[in-house]
Amino acid sequence: MNSYLLNRSAGTISPREFACFETERRLHALQHSSVHFDGHIQQQPANGSGTSGDARQGAQEDPVAHPAGVNALTIDNLLSGGADHAISLWDLESPPTTSPPTHHPLATASRNQPPYHRFGITDLHFYPFDSLAFTSSSYDHTLKLWSSETLRPSASFPLGSIIYSHALSPIASHLLVACATQHPAVRLVDLRSGAATHSLAGHVGGAVLSVDWSPVREHVLASAGADGTVRFWDVRRSAGCIGMLDMDDSVGVGGFLDGGARRHARGKAHAGAANGVMWTEDGRHVVSTGHDEKIRVWDAETGANTLASFGPLVRNAQLSTLVPCLAPAGLVRPGREVLFFPSQAEILMFELYEGRLLKRLRTPGVVFNNTKVGAEKRSAKSKVTRLAWRAHEVELYSAHGDGSIRVWAPRTTEDVEADAEEREEVEDQEESRKRKRQVLDDVYRDLTRRRVADV
Repeated sequence: MNSYLLNRSAGTISPREFACFETERRLHALQHSSVHFDGHIQQQPANGSGTSGDARQGAQEDPVAHPAGVNALTIDNLLSGGADHAISLWDLESPPTTSPPTHHPLATASRNQPPYHRFGITDLHFYPFDSLAFTSSSYDHTLKLWSSETLRPSASFPLGSIIYSHALSPIASHLLVACATQHPAVRLVDLRSGAATHSLAGHVGGAVLSVDWSPVREHVLASAGADGTVRFWDVRRSAGCIGMLDMDDSVGVGGFLDGGARRHARGKAHAGAANGVMWTEDGRHVVSTGHDEKIRVWDAETGANTLASFGPLVRNAQLSTLVPCLAPAGLVRPGREVLFFPSQAEILMFELYEGRLLKRLRTPGVVFNNTKVGAEKRSAKSKVTRLAWRAHEVELYSAHGDGSIRVWAPRTTEDVEADAEEREEVEDQEESRKRKRQVLDDVYRDLTRRRVADV
């Protein structure tokens, strides 16, 4: 750090390079934060003083955002969707004043009143050009468009099958929502016309589990399916599919996404079901995950497998969508992008292009030794289901099967001082115990040894 400050003062590095070093240092210092999310809307007592009975009861236990588990997470303000059918909106801009810091939802969409979702939420996304609207999908076979101000749905699109995930293009002028459903075809919903009839057929033998739009080509879409394939689509073409990824191809072909003469017509991206696919910010690479417990990074221009190896710690056995999270590229130096992967009850932090493990962020309170009684069940209940990055901040948010939402923030100077004080307190207690043991040992020896008379 001192060398960077000296170089910055001397003008040998730019302000951007210095800022990048500082944010990268903070990124590598992520740790669990003490912030909680309590799904009960905070209410003041009738007399205006004291604490309500519900609040007192909630304070005795770790609060949860959704009692039945959190399935979906997205951030502008924070939106969470649970297995309890509910969608909650949280304000991240106003820091909580309680101790420990605890957020309460600004509003929650009641699961008991139509036209809200009847079953668990599977995915949530803010509209890319206006955070006053967002979309949700559910196990009840519907995609809904919502107003963020009223938290009420303004449109509903029944698709006739479970929707595992959906995606909106961050750059496109069209208003197409791509949906990964239980049906072996990508379904497209046009928010402008309300049509939901367009399908992209190609996946065979199972559901489509994950979809993502290209951040640089507005009509190109990637999908991952239970058949182990990752396919690319151009929604302007009648044929649709413009290529597939092959895990055995480390060379690639020319014009893979630009209509070149050669492109993959067969091959699998994963030996098992592929349940996650996403593009990097610059659109030059694609990341996929699968039940073969592999994370693969692909060159989007050629379709080549870059052969990045992420080691043996990756765990991926859930049937639903499991998508990694990429830290914003501007936080790190070029070529050192960071990927976060939800592996059971921990989050693995990797260098994206090398696959080198940087850190393991473990969920507090979870027993990782599966030989202990109940450890496997507890770990499964606390597994990480979704990850979301908070823009303009160095903060990672994780959703968990036990209903909690956790925050991972950089280790601060106050954290270091608090740890030092805790260590000093432990050392003082240990030293006090040693002195007491020494006094007791001296008394015991005086009582038991035989005294010898002076000669």
